[in-house]
Amino acid sequence: MPDKPQPWFALPRHRLVVLEGRDALAFAQAQFMSDLRPLQPGQWHWSGWLTPKGRVIALFALLVRDPETAWLVLHDAEPDAFASALQRFVFRSKVAISVPGDAVISGALGRSRHGGEPFPDSQATMEKLAAMAAPTEALLDMGGEGGGRTLRISGERGVEDAAAVARWDAFDLRHGLPRLPPSQAEQWTPQQLSLERLRAFSVKKGCYPGQEIVSRTHFLGKAKRGLVLLEGDTPFEAGSEVRAGDRAIGTVVSAAGTLALAVMPLEREPGDLQVAGAPVRERPLLDGLAR
Repeated sequence: MPDKPQPWFALPRHRLVVLEGRDALAFAQAQFMSDLRPLQPGQWHWSGWLTPKGRVIALFALLVRDPETAWLVLHDAEPDAFASALQRFVFRSKVAISVPGDAVISGALGRSRHGGEPFPDSQATMEKLAAMAAPTEALLDMGGEGGGRTLRISGERGVEDAAAVARWDAFDLRHGLPRLPPSQAEQWTPQQLSLERLRAFSVKKGCYPGQEIVSRTHFLGKAKRGLVLLEGDTPFEAGSEVRAGDRAIGTVVSAAGTLALAVMPLEREPGDLQVAGAPVRERPLLDGLAR
């Protein structure tokens, strides 16, 4: 049975950046860490932009709208600064980078086509949007093991619902999608953020910024740290140390209330963990968010 559909609510930290032009997809292929070639118009996957040293600047959902248009749904990065930084690499490429002011991003829990089950009003809506070919309208299935949910890009604003946004953020963390505040941008490699779980980067597609570091780590097997899901009794703060006794063994990179994702050693002795002096518990990550 499909999940009961819920109202659309605003996702204020999610913003859209659009790449348009004859070279838009080739430019995205050369700059971003995922391989766009398998994507057909209307399909999306997780991707990101790296520094030359292989550190994650921003994570996003990358949607191929048509052969000359790619949409980037930024989850946390400031869109104008991101677009401005990306613009510096355009050179002679025929691509325009913009931040549409009329594009509104909202979400709904309990709506999904994940696993092949359509949510109640999805098919007619998606066919209508495809026929309109509107530049700022789309539905992205972001469901997983934790249930169904959908992200919508449109001109229609969802309701303000802080509790629903908190559930959305917690869903991301439970499935291993890091939400990087500014303090954690440009700090971590894709492997340290366990982004192979989301199939968010490629080691075979060829050159892109940071590719040499990513490929070397992959093929030499040097990834010694990855993401761990932690749960506590009080809210976490990104940047906090994770300690085992008197030793600092990790760093909180994402926080959503009493849940956190921390970069920690992949091999370590079992033992009690603390963050900011309070005990925390390790929880298993859920699957199904990879695309």
